[in-house]
Amino acid sequence: MSNWLEHSVLVEVKVPVTLAWELWSDLEQMPNWMKWIDAVTILPEDPELSRWKLASSGFEFSWLSRITKMLTHQIIQWESVDGLPNRGAIRFYDQKDHCSVKLTVAYSIPSFIGQLMDNLFLGRIVESTLQADMNRFRDYAQAAHKQP
Repeated sequence: MSNWLEHSVLVEVKVPVTLAWELWSDLEQMPNWMKWIDAVTILPEDPELSRWKLASSGFEFSWLSRITKMLTHQIIQWESVDGLPNRGAIRFYDQKDHCSVKLTVAYSIPSFIGQLMDNLFLGRIVESTLQADMNRFRDYAQAAHKQP
């Protein structure tokens, strides 16, 4: 048995939605701003599939993810098809001169871990890490926007 936990974080990015989309949709660049993501590799035989590697504090997990929905400048939705069970979406909201970017991630943890750890405590750690990642994305995108 397992429990699914879900977290959402939002960041305002002072760049056009087209640039935020361009940066985020290049999944292999994800380690530039996501602390726990060690590597992302798009599978050459199917560009909707990508292999992800998460590494932090001696833990390492990997999974194969499939893009389930993609609307340019609006949403990229995914779910794992093997490995670490997870799913989520990144949404882009055009605000004319800037954009809002919302990340939602859901993942499955074994029930016994949920019993050992307070889910609220685990949730606070995950949400603060995701928010820090999104803040790094904001800084990364805004720095890219300033380059000639």
